[in-house]
Amino acid sequence: MFVYSYIRFGFDGILVRIEADLRRGIPGVDITGLASGAVREARERVRSAFRNSDFRFPQEHVLINLAPAEVKKEDAALDLPIALVMLAASGQVPPVGGIMALGELELSGRLRPVKGVLAAAARALNEGVDSMIVPSANLKEAALLMPGKVAGVENLKEAAAAFLYHAKQGCFPASPSGGDTVAGTPLYTGDFAEVRGQERFKRVLEIAAAGGHNVLVFGPPGAGKTMLARRWTTIFPDLDPEDTVTVTRLYSLAGLLFGDEPGSPNGLARRPSFRSPHHTASAEGILGGGKHLTPGEASLAHAGVLFLDEAPQFRVNVLQALREPLEEKRVRIARASGQVQLPADFQLLLAANPCPCGKLGTAAGDCFCSGEEIYRYWRRFGGALLDRVELRTAVRAPDIDALAAGGNSGESSAVIRERVTGAVAAGKDRFNHAGSRVRRNAGMPPPLIDQHCALDDHARRALKTAVEKLGLSGRAYHGILRVSRTIADLEGGDAISAEHILEAVQHRRTGDDPYDVFHA
Repeated sequence: MFVYSYIRFGFDGILVRIEADLRRGIPGVDITGLASGAVREARERVRSAFRNSDFRFPQEHVLINLAPAEVKKEDAALDLPIALVMLAASGQVPPVGGIMALGELELSGRLRPVKGVLAAAARALNEGVDSMIVPSANLKEAALLMPGKVAGVENLKEAAAAFLYHAKQGCFPASPSGGDTVAGTPLYTGDFAEVRGQERFKRVLEIAAAGGHNVLVFGPPGAGKTMLARRWTTIFPDLDPEDTVTVTRLYSLAGLLFGDEPGSPNGLARRPSFRSPHHTASAEGILGGGKHLTPGEASLAHAGVLFLDEAPQFRVNVLQALREPLEEKRVRIARASGQVQLPADFQLLLAANPCPCGKLGTAAGDCFCSGEEIYRYWRRFGGALLDRVELRTAVRAPDIDALAAGGNSGESSAVIRERVTGAVAAGKDRFNHAGSRVRRNAGMPPPLIDQHCALDDHARRALKTAVEKLGLSGRAYHGILRVSRTIADLEGGDAISAEHILEAVQHRRTGDDPYDVFHA
């Protein structure tokens, strides 16, 4: 008889099969299968929980095996399945196979909630396991993917009762389904119409949302960069079913599902996430890592936005480490025990001042930064990272008359989102017909660019002139074509015109030279 459990390791995690054997010998418990100290200590937690739950602790020699044996087990969530297989081996509950159990035991027999329950449910379903016993605090999380097939229990005694019920009835007692739970309130709410002015920045964000492009915005403090950035996801379409499960699963692995952190989902994540880490964040905090290879901000922003406010204040190694995820749409983490991959298909939004003091190019003109200081400030981005940012725009301080006018300004997020949703649907239809796994225009490789970004002679001449005058790289050349394709999709057309090319070039040519920021 065996019980399944789960340990967090990257995105997929590892399914653990736990079995027990009782034999003659000196009473005691041995645990094989590369158990860590936290798992070996389960012997004493289980012993005390048995006594306080009125169960008989076996007087034989107990051997617990955790398979696969070559993977180190470091999760206290294995306490409950170890206790259940010992109860079954000693004849106190009937043997039942094919059940997953998760939970950390207290000495009293109560169960503590654990992280990664939804991720465990997803892995269990992939392996054909469709029943779970979890702490009551984790019930809603597990029921999102296993409605009606999860038992939420408060203690070991209730877990044993659920085990016995399943042995007799082939199912668990009815519990809340959780399947219709919706995502929580977004971290940032608002509407594009609330931001007065900055029409060019709004246009750039609309193009980026439609095509999945990365954005750099720079301008003086107080110009509205952050205010508009925090409203960006309001013009994004809802997540598709695959992304809904993936994003929710990543939050589960990070222990943030149904959590207290603002913006954390309290159910299936229906809307794109918006992650805005502090500039002191480490590389592990952004990319992920740690003992259990927990997802970082880049993965939590999957199918959403990773916003780096005051981007030049981030550590250089953090900024440069984003290049690979931007290119590969995933994070690779190498450890001695193996390499894991975490989904990280996010859109990067960088916000910066034009110089360290933020006053370069302003009307006051009282910037006292030296040329060397400005150079060092912008050098932190690095050419390789900036080359992967296809849309750049400068913003000025808002016009006082516009601020004093009152009321809303421009189109609402709902109106813009309708255009964006149509452009996204057009792109998906195009790539589905091509049999490609590309999600947005920003991900088109050169062969698909050649196929879907055909230019007439006028547009080709405009692009050739721009590339030669601006000295753009091959990546920048393809980036302009991708952005042009998105602009055409927003207008509902198939052909890319010279006007589309010129607008894409206009949104590309700033950012490399800070002295030209406000001369565009």
